[in-house]
Amino acid sequence: MLTLYTLVMHLLSLYSIFIVANVVFSWLYAFNVINPRNGLVRAIGLFLYKVTEPTLRFVRQFLPNLGTLDISPAVVLLIIWVIESLMRQYFVPVLLANY
Repeated sequence: MLTLYTLVMHLLSLYSIFIVANVVFSWLYAFNVINPRNGLVRAIGLFLYKVTEPTLRFVRQFLPNLGTLDISPAVVLLIIWVIESLMRQYFVPVLLANY
């Protein structure tokens, strides 16, 4: 059970990193800091988009339209933080009680 808890926590942390990387990448792309015609840059951008977009699209359905401001990554990161906190609060005592 401890292994499952650790795996879920690591996956949530990894997904948080992907979301932050996607936000930073989109800023760099929007301000022409990186070259969009570079194959590696395009591959990284496509990977980050495909990994994060399904979750962000789902959250955007419930958010009001704020024009060009997209707060869905912040909402997803907040949800991940809440899930991690709840897991630490409720699962760690149960896991430690079994050992």
